[in-house]
Amino acid sequence: MNEIVFTSDRERRLWQWTLAAVIAVFLTLAFAGSLEAYLRDRHMLDNTFFALFLVVIAAIFGSGLRRRTSKREIWVGIGIAAIYGTVLLRSFVPTAARSHLFEFGLVAVLIYSALSERQRNGRNVPVPAIIAIVATTAIGAIDEFIQLFLPGRVFDPLDMLFNLVAAVMAVTASAALRWARGRLTRT
Repeated sequence: MNEIVFTSDRERRLWQWTLAAVIAVFLTLAFAGSLEAYLRDRHMLDNTFFALFLVVIAAIFGSGLRRRTSKREIWVGIGIAAIYGTVLLRSFVPTAARSHLFEFGLVAVLIYSALSERQRNGRNVPVPAIIAIVATTAIGAIDEFIQLFLPGRVFDPLDMLFNLVAAVMAVTASAALRWARGRLTRT
């Protein structure tokens, strides 16, 4: 049965991680404001965002890590970390909205990696990068729509834009690393 649905164990695991990340995003809807206040009151918000930043960077780098790393990979990786760091530290975006960079960046990288794995294994997946960005943005729109029905939460179209930006940044970073590794296919 798995061979019909998934092209490899890696693809199956990537989709499982994607599902787990999406569920985690949706589960935080009810208590995200309380969690943010809790972390802010204990002066832990910046450290938490830094830790989440490291998770997204690890997901991007882990989407195709090799034992031997070329100089081109190192420089592309430094560039990616610098861009994410700049957005994280110098962004005009309120701290709470920056969480979208992590949540939806991680979802986008996982979807992109799963689709790329599927394509590498011979299945027809036209432009995995675009599909990953669109799928992540759609998940973000559902996330915002759910907030219409939750007390203390608000539907915010600007958050949907942050979700799109997070997806574009993460998929572009992952594609850049794949290019640096010389493994970029029709993405």
